[in-house]
Amino acid sequence: MCIPRAELAAKLKAGAFALVLGGLAAGTGVAPAYAQVTAFKQAIAEAASVDDAVAAFYRENNYQPIWTGVDTEGQARRAALLNALGNVSVHGLPDRSVEVARLTEQMKNARTTRDLGLVEVALSRALVDYARDIQTGLLVPSQIDDGMVREKPSVDGTTYLVGMRDEQPMSFIRSLTPASPQYRALMKEKLRLEALLQQGGWGPTVPNRKLEPGQSGADVVALRDRLIVMGYLKRSATRDYDLAMESAVQRFQSDHGLEVDGVAGKGTVAEINKSVLTRLKSVVVAMERERWLPTDRGERHVLVNQTDFTAKIIDHGNVTFETRSVIGKNQGDRRSPEFSDVMEHMVINPSWYVPRSIVTKEYLPQLKQNPNAAGHIEITDSRGRRVDRSAVDFTQFTARSFPFAMRQPPSSRNALGLVKFMFPNKYNIYLHDTPAKNLFSREVRAYSHGCIRLQQPFDFAYALLARQTEDPKAFFHRVLNSGKETKVELDKKVPVHIIYRTAVVSAKGRAEYRRDVYGRDAKVWNALERAGVVLSGVQG
Repeated sequence: MCIPRAELAAKLKAGAFALVLGGLAAGTGVAPAYAQVTAFKQAIAEAASVDDAVAAFYRENNYQPIWTGVDTEGQARRAALLNALGNVSVHGLPDRSVEVARLTEQMKNARTTRDLGLVEVALSRALVDYARDIQTGLLVPSQIDDGMVREKPSVDGTTYLVGMRDEQPMSFIRSLTPASPQYRALMKEKLRLEALLQQGGWGPTVPNRKLEPGQSGADVVALRDRLIVMGYLKRSATRDYDLAMESAVQRFQSDHGLEVDGVAGKGTVAEINKSVLTRLKSVVVAMERERWLPTDRGERHVLVNQTDFTAKIIDHGNVTFETRSVIGKNQGDRRSPEFSDVMEHMVINPSWYVPRSIVTKEYLPQLKQNPNAAGHIEITDSRGRRVDRSAVDFTQFTARSFPFAMRQPPSSRNALGLVKFMFPNKYNIYLHDTPAKNLFSREVRAYSHGCIRLQQPFDFAYALLARQTEDPKAFFHRVLNSGKETKVELDKKVPVHIIYRTAVVSAKGRAEYRRDVYGRDAKVWNALERAGVVLSGVQG
């Protein structure tokens, strides 16, 4: 028969293992406490062997329990974990109610010391899985899209178990949730959209045709009603596209990265007609993406949001500089990757050392047709010496055998413009000026070979240099006017985060949405759905 719980607790309380559930029977007599302890250790060692972090924790902890003790700490830990698992879907993660039921049943049915060891490990593994998902994300970015090269933070599972053992359980569980203001704002937006979804969304869509100030009729009424429900327009009975509606459309356009002209063209109408469900998916994806970012972004850092076509300098959480950007073309290997690195220096009057892929794919075919093609770019040998084009038969080379490099010297016509900002990385991505200024006026700005072009690179440079020189503008132009390629080190390195976010919440608390330029968010959502994520309000 099994030993009564109170009896087992009394026998083991003086030892290292005060267990709260079940006991161990041996025939008609009670097994010695050391035998029970040994069985408990063996059960933990066996069950934990499939998880290196859990196994390491229990070895270091001398196999003492943190969950199955009779003390109030064990009870508090169990309650905190089961509560967290039961509410994990709030974070846009897979529902774990089945797991909660299984763990509860396993604890309820524990009768032997071995059972207790298995319960102990099951709870520990549940904590580690939960903590990893909510703190660093459910998915592995690089497994979803080859442009998502971001390496998400890695935390040793033993850290979570030590934290649960040593800290107040509920406080520790709360500490696992990303602490960034953006994550909290996205959670709030998720709840708002879920409520809207259950209420039927934003109502009927708007006919897909151009609407503009001065028009009236049923289509304008449909636009009016949609804008009212979305919170961009006060209640009105007008059938006219009046000044109030024009202003509402402009606010919508600003919040969605559209040209702010007050005209509901096809692009604007298409965004207005996006459903609550579509926006909710973007928010859940954004929450997952937020979990991938480093916890410490840097008190000063550069943030490039590809879908927003902007680059910003963030100081202590506030945007202190912002400029438009151009990102990689939505084609093959030109798409800009997502990753974080550290900016170390800038180069004023840079040369453009043409990437090998561009040399062989774009310029070599031209050189075969005409040796003088792309004459503004030097051809150099392996020692950096300029090659006489007239002495080379370019038709004999293939992309693999072409032995030369290409370099464009510093000038206002240089593909990199007059300054570049370097955070050395294996993807050969950096921020830079460009002579193609006309591209910044376009709504969708995906034209580069992968690097990030800045509309206001000089002002960006001044902002970076302001922390290390009294007159950054004068310093910059003194170097620029020399015409010489000059490397300027940053006294304090600046983290750079190149992200891809179709849903963000502004500092004013208003949700803003962008188009899925590369189709990456659709891939992330599909992966989340395959992993078991279900949106509240659409389960049926």
